[in-house]
Amino acid sequence: MTRSPAVPGGTLVLDSEGLAKAVLRDRTVTGWLALARADDLRVVTSAATLVEVVHPRINRPALEWTLSRLVVEPVTEPVARHAAALLADAGLHGHKYAIDAILGATALSAPGPVTLLTSDPEDLMVLCDGRVTVIKV
Repeated sequence: MTRSPAVPGGTLVLDSEGLAKAVLRDRTVTGWLALARADDLRVVTSAATLVEVVHPRINRPALEWTLSRLVVEPVTEPVARHAAALLADAGLHGHKYAIDAILGATALSAPGPVTLLTSDPEDLMVLCDGRVTVIKV
């Protein structure tokens, strides 16, 4: 009997805080990443998230190693348009919510079920309108 190839059972999405904590080997985020690997989940972040997480004091080798273990989704025109629609639907606008909206659009386009690790659960719950499980890290 031949086993079929593993098919991902969903997606784990990291915001900038989730990614930063992964780089720092935070126990909680490391646990989530281990569960994701064990359950064959895709682990993703948005390319826009890199803008938030990169700073002069970040451990670049640790960041690059962490990024090599996940998928960095591009910010395409359809993602940007979806993010703009999420903002409009939530009655939000401006740069304060832009990267969260891009991350929300990225999460909503990922294979489900989707879990999003974030430091800002309130905004992402509003933007994703209950279609993503949002966990505070």
